[in-house]
Amino acid sequence: MSRIGKLPVAIPAGVTVEIAENNKVTVKGPKGTLERVFAEDMEIKVEGAEVIVTRPNDLKRSKSLHGLTRTLINNMVVGVTTGYEKKLEVNGVGYRAAKQGKKLTLNLGYSHPVEMEDPEGIETVVDGQNIIIVKGIDKEKVGQFAAEIRSKRAPEPYKGKGIKYADETIRRKVGKTGKK
Repeated sequence: MSRIGKLPVAIPAGVTVEIAENNKVTVKGPKGTLERVFAEDMEIKVEGAEVIVTRPNDLKRSKSLHGLTRTLINNMVVGVTTGYEKKLEVNGVGYRAAKQGKKLTLNLGYSHPVEMEDPEGIETVVDGQNIIIVKGIDKEKVGQFAAEIRSKRAPEPYKGKGIKYADETIRRKVGKTGKK
């Protein structure tokens, strides 16, 4: 048995989980609604205040999908109750972030400012001039948009300039030394 897959997903108060045909799971909560279609061979049932995922056989594919399906449903439940957020830090002289409406403007040492539009269901908040917080209910979309922002100027190992996650540590390198 999958150690993660056999754990039931608790449904908190104020959240409804509906399972339609073709394993289409809809999770409604105080922050919004999420939908996802799961593999058809997984068996998803709502029993009381819990969602239980079972697999039909012990094939490698079924074992892989078992834990994945349970985790994705859990992420949906957490997303509609508390939501997800990622913090990014902008480091570097003259590097800054600004927000106007749904547009995020980044000055990252290029000859032009980099402008990014907030995707559907994702909100970015700029705290000061160098901290960007990406918020949303879909864990996958929050992580993807945070990664896209980071990719505009990934941190470099010599001076540590660039955009990094708040919990990320940059492995620093020693620069060149002159001849003696």
